[in-house]
Amino acid sequence: MTDGAEQVTLDRDGLSRALSDRETFEATLDALVDDNRFTIAVVFPLIGAVTLLASAQGLLPPLLSFNPALVLFGVFVMRVPLVSGVLPLVDRRGAVALALLFAYTYAIEFLGATAGVPYGEFSYNISLGPMLAGTIPVALPLFFVPLVVNSYLLCLLLLRGRAASPLVRLPVVAATVVAVDLVLDPAAVALGFWEFAEGGFYGVPPMNYAGWVLSAVVSTVLIDAAFDRERLRERVETCPYMLDDMVSFVLLWGAINAFYQAWVPVAIAAGFGVALLETDRFDFDVVPL
Repeated sequence: MTDGAEQVTLDRDGLSRALSDRETFEATLDALVDDNRFTIAVVFPLIGAVTLLASAQGLLPPLLSFNPALVLFGVFVMRVPLVSGVLPLVDRRGAVALALLFAYTYAIEFLGATAGVPYGEFSYNISLGPMLAGTIPVALPLFFVPLVVNSYLLCLLLLRGRAASPLVRLPVVAATVVAVDLVLDPAAVALGFWEFAEGGFYGVPPMNYAGWVLSAVVSTVLIDAAFDRERLRERVETCPYMLDDMVSFVLLWGAINAFYQAWVPVAIAAGFGVALLETDRFDFDVVPL
């Protein structure tokens, strides 16, 4: 009994030190993600896809169907590799710029939900946790910010030295963000997470994608302000799991679009998968043997 009590105390002390010391915390998180890549980047999104589709098809009991706590937990876990990858580069300037990006996320989504611009008139139909002013999810940045950061990081990898020019970087990141949304929104609409007053591409109006061009440009400017771009590029090149969140995205939303036979979004998701493989961001080293 004494040995067990001492072990618990040591574990708690170690956890306390990890949480109080940033460098130790970052190293602990890095090891945790690196040791569990397959579970985070493959198992979680596949379970998520099955659970969401089962919810939409009425196959789960009410307690589990689109359960917001389960949805948010799954999304949070899939975001951890991105957080762990970016965290060592976040200084005071970066924290301020990211806080502005969070604020923009709330402001633009609230404007869209109440005034119909810039994304078109839409409304949430499924709970994603507590709502801000009864209109948009409090957890919105958990969905929005990784979408644009992942797009930015992938473009740094693909563009390499050409990413130094804003005339190249801005349009390429914007196009990538819109491509990501061409995968996300049709699947989310098919599941019933939200709906638009006017239809279009798999139930999503063209105005929505024009709005994402605006948000992509604003987000790119803020990410530029948050990080030293060369250090960020070096980090994404040397951190093998930093884009695992995008791997999760491809598996989760690609599978859902395939179920609903939305083949254009499936093809776009597959294109992202090819890009990730070509840049060695997700290899067979993560598959448990």
